[in-house]
Amino acid sequence: MKVIAIANQKGGVGKTTTAVNLSAALAAKGKRVLLIDMDSQANASSALGFEVSSDRSLYPALIGECLLEDLIIPAKRRNLSLVPAHMDLSGVEVELASEGNHLTCMRDAMTGLRERTDFDYVFLDTPPSLGVLMTASLCACDEVLTPMQCEFLSLDGLSKILYIIEQIRESGANPGIIHEGVLMTMFNNTNLANQVVAQVRDNLPDQLYRTIIPRSVRVAEAPSFGKTIMEHDRYGSAALAYRNAAQEFLTRHTN
Repeated sequence: MKVIAIANQKGGVGKTTTAVNLSAALAAKGKRVLLIDMDSQANASSALGFEVSSDRSLYPALIGECLLEDLIIPAKRRNLSLVPAHMDLSGVEVELASEGNHLTCMRDAMTGLRERTDFDYVFLDTPPSLGVLMTASLCACDEVLTPMQCEFLSLDGLSKILYIIEQIRESGANPGIIHEGVLMTMFNNTNLANQVVAQVRDNLPDQLYRTIIPRSVRVAEAPSFGKTIMEHDRYGSAALAYRNAAQEFLTRHTN
């Protein structure tokens, strides 16, 4: 089982969209996938058509009141499961910040899950901030995948997440963490977007995914219907791109 954090502390870069659609695309290819929604906004949960409820939330697992495995529910798609989020996760930031285990709370919560063979991949949809939940996710994962909008300001966000990963590795909190890749999102075929892609390619040639996710109104619409882009616009360019990204992900993980 491989645990991948979908992480970028910059908001609005397609992080949750990538977490939902990459998970669903891999599940459609026969991989057993668990998506853990770690954002108090619970956008990943609602994007999959789930009504947000405090009865099903990651919160109690993080503070040791229940097992994370007991929170897993079927995501209404074959091979895809979900641990939903709720706004109560915003409170855990304050509660855990003063605790000595705030860096390891997610890793500790996942101990039982890692001992099982239920899933091939576990994706953590992290919040767009550098708070407790983001750092706890980075300390619990094996790899980090960074969705990045094709704008120059996003380059600064990328450099920051790379710096944070290096700090976590060097601190010993998660010495094995690696930055698996960068997935460019919201691409318009403009000079600016192409320059940003080229700059990432020059600096991180082995980490940049060849697949680029285009900007699409359909992608923005899909969550309002509780659907993935593959369900909402099956033959659209964004659906094709996420299927290709899933195949590229699998190729990168078999080499």
